[in-house]
Amino acid sequence: MDAVLDTDTYNEIDDQFAVAYALLSPERIRLRALYAAPFHNHRSKGPGDGMEKSYEEIQRLLELMDLRAAPPVYRGSQAWLPDRKTPVDSPAAEDLVARAREDREGPLYVIAIGALTNVAAALLKAPEIKERIVVLWLGGQPTFWETAHEFNLKGDWNASRFLFDCGVPLIYFPCGLVSEALRTTLFELEAGLRHGGTLADYLVRIFRDFQDWDLSVPGNSKVIWDLAPVAWLVNPQWTRVLPVPSPVLSTEFRWSHDPGRQFIGEARYLERDAIFQDLFRKLGG
Repeated sequence: MDAVLDTDTYNEIDDQFAVAYALLSPERIRLRALYAAPFHNHRSKGPGDGMEKSYEEIQRLLELMDLRAAPPVYRGSQAWLPDRKTPVDSPAAEDLVARAREDREGPLYVIAIGALTNVAAALLKAPEIKERIVVLWLGGQPTFWETAHEFNLKGDWNASRFLFDCGVPLIYFPCGLVSEALRTTLFELEAGLRHGGTLADYLVRIFRDFQDWDLSVPGNSKVIWDLAPVAWLVNPQWTRVLPVPSPVLSTEFRWSHDPGRQFIGEARYLERDAIFQDLFRKLGG
């Protein structure tokens, strides 16, 4: 299946695993392009700086993988959407529009594992492409929770709200209870990737050096959130997806529900072990 991957790769350490997994799954995924998404936290000075650092991290990963034919990488937006009607131009948004318009059998799958700025900008620039793409987005919380608040969702609130309102085919991967199952430890990574090469060594190192808490302590674990939508493309049977009316996102980061709205797919359960076994196998463990 043709896909593009929109990623805030330098935000923390999970995007790197997802990028590698997508590139190492050619039996299911033809990754046509990579887009650097903006982010803003303690690892960036602002969304533009976060996007640029993500662009550099994507390039670093591709060098480590030494692929025979690596997909092109495009810079994304330097800023968040100013509202839900105005796109922000970027090479990533332009490329997504162009690729969505290409002739192909089936849709173009847009794997989004960061803030939705680039994806929303493309849909605002060319609304007709929603008939030609399927968005797989990781962010927010389950639609039955009392809050939707989460890093990817709040990063560009206008883009997040637009996605649920615009009518694009969407499979939504919430963080709490769902993607949260994709948890691993330093001890498991070191054992599972002990026979891997340069890329595997890099992934273990950035996991070990993760600054938010000490992952060398037995019992401490880390969620590799961004594997979730990639794993669905690799094998949909590893994920249980239920049809639900597209929720309405309020300014207070709360969900409300209208049964008359377009249906989306919402992931409710992941086969954690199957996903990690496949990841370790492909990384050379």
